[in-house]
Amino acid sequence: MKKITVFLFILFYVAISASAQSSREDLKEFQKFTQFYNYLTSTYIDTLNTSEIVEDAIKQILSELDPHSAYISAEEMKNVEESFGANFEGIGVEFNILRDTVFIVNTIVGGPAEKVGILPNDRIVTIEGDGIVGIKNTDVPKLLKGPRGTSVEVGIVRRGIDSVMTFRIVRDKIPINTIDASYRIDDSIGYIKMNRFAASTDSELSESLRSMEGITSLILDLRGNGGGFMDQAVEVSNHFLERGSLVVWMEGRAVNRQDLLARKNPQFLHGKLIILVDEFSASSSEIVAGAIQDWDRGLIIGRRTFGKGTIQRQFVMVDGSAVRITIARYHTPSGRVIQRPYERGDNQNYYADFRRRLYSYEEEVQTDSMEFYTLRSRRVVYGGGGITPDITVQRDTTYFSDYRALLIRNGIINQFTINYIDNNREQLLGKYADFESFERNFIVDEQMTDELIEFGKSRGISYDQSGFEKSGSEIKIQIKALIAQKLWNMDEYYRMINKYLDPEFSKAVEVLRNWDRYSDGIFS
Repeated sequence: MKKITVFLFILFYVAISASAQSSREDLKEFQKFTQFYNYLTSTYIDTLNTSEIVEDAIKQILSELDPHSAYISAEEMKNVEESFGANFEGIGVEFNILRDTVFIVNTIVGGPAEKVGILPNDRIVTIEGDGIVGIKNTDVPKLLKGPRGTSVEVGIVRRGIDSVMTFRIVRDKIPINTIDASYRIDDSIGYIKMNRFAASTDSELSESLRSMEGITSLILDLRGNGGGFMDQAVEVSNHFLERGSLVVWMEGRAVNRQDLLARKNPQFLHGKLIILVDEFSASSSEIVAGAIQDWDRGLIIGRRTFGKGTIQRQFVMVDGSAVRITIARYHTPSGRVIQRPYERGDNQNYYADFRRRLYSYEEEVQTDSMEFYTLRSRRVVYGGGGITPDITVQRDTTYFSDYRALLIRNGIINQFTINYIDNNREQLLGKYADFESFERNFIVDEQMTDELIEFGKSRGISYDQSGFEKSGSEIKIQIKALIAQKLWNMDEYYRMINKYLDPEFSKAVEVLRNWDRYSDGIFS
């Protein structure tokens, strides 16, 4: 089978190469491939899985072209379309699999599950009367999602209640949020954390900015944001740039230059602006960061971005699968190519280079970078792959220890917090009327950390005293932030983590409060 796949790949590759020649040559190669395929399927000694052969050949061809052309199966396409849509139809819960049980992490506000009384920390043990112990993570959505108006019955176990509770939930449209957190740091500074660029991103950002009306400074956090829809990157940039400003331009062998401009009145044109980025900020995140930097509109803080600067066009196949073929490169307004260099067919080294950069704790030297100039102040910015921040903040490894890593990877801190909330929710809500009171007065004390250590031991994680001494303060803040999230929402989680554990966030706040010193008079 492997030899057949390789042979098919060679023929496909010949056909693709022929497309650059005359149409007659192209047709000849296509006929040659069709002829071979007919001979193979009609005469081969054994029965062939032709679907598998074709899929393997397509994957092999695309892997030889560039790192971002890809094949997506029909089943994967359903998940992809949903994750970048504005909504899906289901019951409205976020879940994890913990100890073979479907654990409800959160319920969507106003969603079907919340309306019937399902709570965070509940466990789903049956679906339509069937036990689901040991169910795979990927199988849960197949059972819980479904067309609007249909229903599903779930059996719920809740701490403090002996019997299994049964809920029948009528499915409905569930919004997919791309903004994880949006809050005021103080009267003048706002913070927005964006996780991807999907259909609803522009409208979500508009609403977040309206909710913080009156702020004069903003931190837009694009760390870990791997991108998404390019049009949404343009719309997001448009909130900060003058109408008519060039946001990004693209061109390729078969794509003439196309300029994408800001086309509406901006919502936050004159306030101080900082974009946070890291090694996982890619694609649409890099478009936004590059446009803001090139137009001298704000400062970029963090670490050099991933460097994904090619455009893929998606072509749907007859069976519902799709291929994404790289058709063009995109450029920042100053002309920088964001795509990191790669050798055709050498995807392994492409990603290995990224891992080397990710785990290097020393400041990166721009030996591979080219100098460009911003459009207003003519200050130097760098091309050659990714967006280089104006202010680099290296990752903080102060609190890192193998012990903490084991607690996180094995879900110990998260599960311990869940158990604590189960036993103390009413008491906590009665004692702390709001987050501000909780932040000031709640303490993760020695008794709690001792219980965490024992809980870890019961799950096979041996206590490491030196590791705890190094990471203990971070672990305590993590626990407190998780408790805040489960009592309120993700805003409160980020308010804790950002304030006490995030050096890039702290640097951004410092810069905004000392803007003249850092901006050097170059911004409008």
